Amino acid sequence: MEMMKKMVVVGPRKTEIVQVPLPEINEGQMLVKVTLTGMCHSELYSWQTGSVSELGHESVGVVEKVGAKVKGFAVGDRVTGLGGGAYREYIVVEPQKMAHVPDCLKDEDAISEPLACLLSAAMKLPCQTLGDTVAVVGCGYMGLGTISLFKSMGYGTIIAIDKRPEALENAKRFGATEVYLPEQIPEKYILTFDTMNNVSLTRDGDNFDILTGGIQTVMEFTGTEDGLRLAGDLVRGHGRLGIGGYHNDGDRSIDYKLWNFKAITTINCHERRIDYEADLCRRCMELLEKGIWKFTGVTSVYDMKDFDRVSEIMETHANGFIKGAFRC
Repeated sequence: MEMMKKMVVVGPRKTEIVQVPLPEINEGQMLVKVTLTGMCHSELYSWQTGSVSELGHESVGVVEKVGAKVKGFAVGDRVTGLGGGAYREYIVVEPQKMAHVPDCLKDEDAISEPLACLLSAAMKLPCQTLGDTVAVVGCGYMGLGTISLFKSMGYGTIIAIDKRPEALENAKRFGATEVYLPEQIPEKYILTFDTMNNVSLTRDGDNFDILTGGIQTVMEFTGTEDGLRLAGDLVRGHGRLGIGGYHNDGDRSIDYKLWNFKAITTINCHERRIDYEADLCRRCMELLEKGIWKFTGVTSVYDMKDFDRVSEIMETHANGFIKGAFRC
């Protein structure tokens, strides 16, 4: 029986590489030899707690075998898309969930699953008028990708906010026009009960400030409670708050009295429609290939045996970490 390497979670903050049988495919599937698998912050909590045995859903690889009924793909094609359990040498994938990788892209720049998530999120907050203002709270990999997308979409003033000065430097590189640490945000961008004048919860009150202060469109990509609350504080009356951070490590407490009063629209920017996201994977490859979306060169490549060490780096974003991917 032919065997392959696979990474498994064996306890809190602990993984091992084991040998498992090489999988078989049916006539409608493909066998892909994985070249890289990207790290996802959504899986950090699972690694920290040891609550799952398998991780990895951001795969790039080369087609090794093709089922008899598969069309549009051939042995040797470079592919990316929605291939789960990808911290292993080979994965079985369905062709309708995959995209071809353009020759001009490196493997580490063609990890399409997170790119598709970013494209889906950004399209839920379209630029309403060319040159509009938008803010992004949280400038890790997802925030940076969103900043670069917002620039492509026609936003003019792009405000980036993060606790880390190096993250703000990255944000400027990808299109941010203003950058702030949380404690440096100008008061004109903060719209809370403390900063508004003449606040009245009745219909006859003068609440014009809620339409002039703050920021019309805000995207949150922190995944933390304080980041989510800060993003809400920035939204203008009748503005939009996109929630893109992955809040999977516990409940969140927000000031919904404030959100309610400002009449803001909150938009869950996560995507669960598999066919739609697979199509976005293909669209992302086109956008990168054509240079419409300029978002490459941010992913560092590591050996899979170093997963635990690199996960510790991802926790704190040490050493300028933006995103990691592993050779399988």
